[in-house]
Amino acid sequence: MEAEKDTYKTITQPSKETLFKDRGSKFYGYAYPVTSEEEIKEHIEQLKKQHYNARHWCYAWQLGKSYEHYRANDDGEPTNSAGMPIYGQLQSFDITNVLVVVVRYFGGTKLGVGGLIQAYKTGAKLAIEASKIVERTINEDFILKFEYPEMNTVMRIVKEEHLNITNQKLELDCEYIISVRKKDASRIIELFNNTYKVSIKKEENN
Repeated sequence: MEAEKDTYKTITQPSKETLFKDRGSKFYGYAYPVTSEEEIKEHIEQLKKQHYNARHWCYAWQLGKSYEHYRANDDGEPTNSAGMPIYGQLQSFDITNVLVVVVRYFGGTKLGVGGLIQAYKTGAKLAIEASKIVERTINEDFILKFEYPEMNTVMRIVKEEHLNITNQKLELDCEYIISVRKKDASRIIELFNNTYKVSIKKEENN
């Protein structure tokens, strides 16, 4: 059985503008790192202002570290001739938390559905290729609770396991929030569960 995937690929910053031409039509490509539909809306609105004379603003996006949400939009082009070819490139590059928009200026010659599919696919591919793709790990957050005398024991495990402390409250009763790579989570839980006077539980608002 294949191990559960605990990494994902994304881009770190917006791509440079790219341009693909076919029989007079111009296709400007853009890729943006995004984490919400609100951000997606803002980028599309901004491009509509920037390219107010364009004919179509077609796009696709994928959200979620497990690639769970996506949408494709043809924006008036024939069904599945624009949004899905763009989405296909998101899949091909295996990236998420990314929006790709291809803006079309009509050049007077109809390209046909096949021509459109190829043009939007190429526009999306160029935009993604103009981006820096990085691989990230999927992490889960856990709350560690312990009393001050256990601090050295906890810190030894944190250092040995290269865990990332994202938040801490150090008083008589101490609390750490640690970020753990998904595939290591059950082992780390067991490690702390077997440590005297230390409690660990998953942070639920994650």
